Amino acid sequence: MSQQGDVCYTFEAALEMAINMENDGFRGYIDALRIVKSKQARELLKEAALDELAHKYELEKALIDGHTAEGALEKPLPTMNLDAVLAKRELTPNSDVREALAYSIHMEHSAIAFYRKMAAACAGAPMAKLMERLVADESRHLQQLEDMYEDHYMTEN
Repeated sequence: MSQQGDVCYTFEAALEMAINMENDGFRGYIDALRIVKSKQARELLKEAALDELAHKYELEKALIDGHTAEGALEKPLPTMNLDAVLAKRELTPNSDVREALAYSIHMEHSAIAFYRKMAAACAGAPMAKLMERLVADESRHLQQLEDMYEDHYMTEN
């Protein structure tokens, strides 16, 4: 997002930026689907792409309606911050589910960082609440991915 995060935007402009962020995430997953051959990795990437698409749709609907739907998470869920320990790598045709999970974890972490920066820039303004809800929703996606990674690839000591 470069230097734009230090400015608070109008409702419409903030939604447009969020829609673009979700579209970029969707495109990232579509690009990954075109590369990866593993059936299980493709399924994981497909689900992540559909999550991004659903999120984008909700934001586009809010842009048309002039308000966001209520009922989304209000506070971010705790995560393990696996993005700090998992290497950020480009996917290859031979990438497996583990690599696809790591890729997805980094994608979700980037979205959270984007929305947190937007929320901080709009502290006290109505847009801050929208951005905080987006952080919370993305944290839910991240927690699901991290839980899956933990269940399948992290051993107990």
